[in-house]
Amino acid sequence: MTSPGYAELLARARFPGDARTLAFAGVIGRALASGASPLIRGMTERDFQRLLGAFFPGVSRDNGGDALKPSADHDEHAELLELLLEHRAEASEVNTWLCHAVASAAMNDEHLWQDMGLPNRSVLTQLLEENFPALAALNSGDMKWKKFFYRQLCQRAGVPICKSPNCSDCSDYGICFGPEAAEDPAVMNFIGANP
Repeated sequence: MTSPGYAELLARARFPGDARTLAFAGVIGRALASGASPLIRGMTERDFQRLLGAFFPGVSRDNGGDALKPSADHDEHAELLELLLEHRAEASEVNTWLCHAVASAAMNDEHLWQDMGLPNRSVLTQLLEENFPALAALNSGDMKWKKFFYRQLCQRAGVPICKSPNCSDCSDYGICFGPEAAEDPAVMNFIGANP
């Protein structure tokens, strides 16, 4: 489902066909629709304004909230952000913003591509392969991205997560590797109407 914030961002997008543009618009748009604050966790207001200026010139929004204040939820946001920052293809400002957007979206409840407002999982996979190639290459079995990220975090912490000696024998195999929902028709229709 698209939100008015998403439509406004894409209508003013400097690079409308770029996967990073879709990701930033999706994460911000979904946060606006849900009333989340800040819109992108961990990102300073200065960086958020630079992101808007670089990708969505003329859009005026605040990130909201204290973006650097730790969450009371005790979730894995900081650990995931660190993992992504370590695996950026390059240590550019844009890739840093993307790390914050992915980590923010990963704290939501749907598949990661849906939480990022992307049209389908293949767009997310392409985005991750281009911007985090070494990390994406570790997902050789095409595990669902959130499951994959959490598996990486557990491995870094030395916590075993699989109920079996290997994934193919695990009773949760279908949860980690099964099919995901089809393309988001609202996003596909909006993108198709606004090339």
